[in-house]
Amino acid sequence: MPYVITSSCVDVMDKSCIEECPVDCIYEGDRMMYIQPDECVECGRCEPVCPEVSIFHHEDLPEPVRQFERINAEFFTELGSPGGARKVGRTGADHPDVAS
Repeated sequence: MPYVITSSCVDVMDKSCIEECPVDCIYEGDRMMYIQPDECVECGRCEPVCPEVSIFHHEDLPEPVRQFERINAEFFTELGSPGGARKVGRTGADHPDVAS
């Protein structure tokens, strides 16, 4: 898991990260954004543009939000690796931990 989007994105979704991502691996759920771990190339361009300080490299995740590494990965269990968020659009769904 390269970069991870955490709880401060919930219900905010600024989307600056989407514009900065060169490989289109940031997908839009209903309440937050998610990074597809197999598509992320770990360039790090998304992290500094996030005004909510919600994006971390998985090795730098603060302990209180460490569960978001699992949440980001599990979000793609059904969606898989579509090869680009733009062609998928807003999914209208969230990981169950975020949806509740």
